[in-house]
Amino acid sequence: MDAQGVVPAHGYRSLVVVLLSPLAFALVFASWTIFAVLGVELKGALGFGEVQFAVLLAMPMFTGGLAALPMALLAKRIGGRRVMIGCLLLIGPLLWGLSQSRDYGNFLLAGAGLGLGAGSLAAGLVYVATLCPRRHAGLALGLYGAGMLGAGLTYFLLPLISQAYGWPAAPKLYLLPIGLVTLLLWLFADDEAHADALPATKGRRQALSSRPLRPWREWLPPPAVWRLALYYSFFYGAFVALALWLPAYLVAHYALSLKSAALWALLFTLPGGLGQILGGALADRRDFRDLRWWVSACVMVCLFVLSYPDFTMQIHGVHGDLSLRFSMPLGGFVALLAVMGLAMGVGKGSLMCLLYREYADDMARAGGLALALGGLFAGLLPLMFVVGNEWIGVRTAGFMFLYAALAVCMLTMLWDRRTRPGGSA
Repeated sequence: MDAQGVVPAHGYRSLVVVLLSPLAFALVFASWTIFAVLGVELKGALGFGEVQFAVLLAMPMFTGGLAALPMALLAKRIGGRRVMIGCLLLIGPLLWGLSQSRDYGNFLLAGAGLGLGAGSLAAGLVYVATLCPRRHAGLALGLYGAGMLGAGLTYFLLPLISQAYGWPAAPKLYLLPIGLVTLLLWLFADDEAHADALPATKGRRQALSSRPLRPWREWLPPPAVWRLALYYSFFYGAFVALALWLPAYLVAHYALSLKSAALWALLFTLPGGLGQILGGALADRRDFRDLRWWVSACVMVCLFVLSYPDFTMQIHGVHGDLSLRFSMPLGGFVALLAVMGLAMGVGKGSLMCLLYREYADDMARAGGLALALGGLFAGLLPLMFVVGNEWIGVRTAGFMFLYAALAVCMLTMLWDRRTRPGGSA
């Protein structure tokens, strides 16, 4: 322990945090994506409509977004480990209740309860940010964010469990791993030092906690954090929403079986998780503030191509009519998703490291706000996908909406850059 009373963030404690926190994140995220796989089966078995299915997907995201910032602030007050354990203990009974549900209302209630697991994500972020080595903070936060690979566990295992034992057995799959990780956190992870004890960040911006705020606004971050959180929310929210929606999209658009669609969707989530580690590691070496421009441009190109629906064009030529047809093949679709997933992962990793670099002494508000906005955006997207399918009549309208949302983010980044001294982003 140093002169300031801060436990050095290295050695045994840091290793336990780096290993166990991503596992907790992965299990929470896997429990959220249960509906991405089971929901497709439930639509046929229980007669869910498209709108009901979208609301079911969105429910964990909405409640998770609402819970993220308060739980992050609670983690700062009482410790991230305690909040993580509490949220994991909450998820277990909800998964069991989900396996016993037979009507739509019960599924919605279970989904809303599972969304409170976002408290574990936000608390884990505060936990890792408090104990990780500062020179490797990007890598540590990237490894933590790679817990989104838990969606791959759902994609791979749930169709097999559902086919062998029926869908009610699938939610029970995670009960033992969640109990085990909770026990390991309780036995081997220590409580971190309170965030208030951390030394102030040496950056261009003034620390959040040192700014005089009126009491009723004390817990709200200033505008600079909102802008960074807005950029992060696109990559986080779009990635989560697509991870939830892709199996159903592939089943409907390419007439795949649920098992095949889930395995193809892995090629989006795996690059996304690995890209987050890469983005965090790169951000440790230099200021990757401008990396978001390259990442955003890559994602925008992918979304532009994915937005095109299948179409036929009749051209009246000089020597007769010419017919032009376009239909995105499955291989091309998955390749674009893999590139986009990798780019989104790099964006998430580098932006979270940037948030840490600027606001390490108040990561609860900065990181909690980023997860909150991302969760709310992720909850909005399934509804927009349904609007495209049912009201507009174009299945790719969801990608069009993402393209427009990214354009707004990039315009905000451009305005932010021009209004700052020296034109820095």
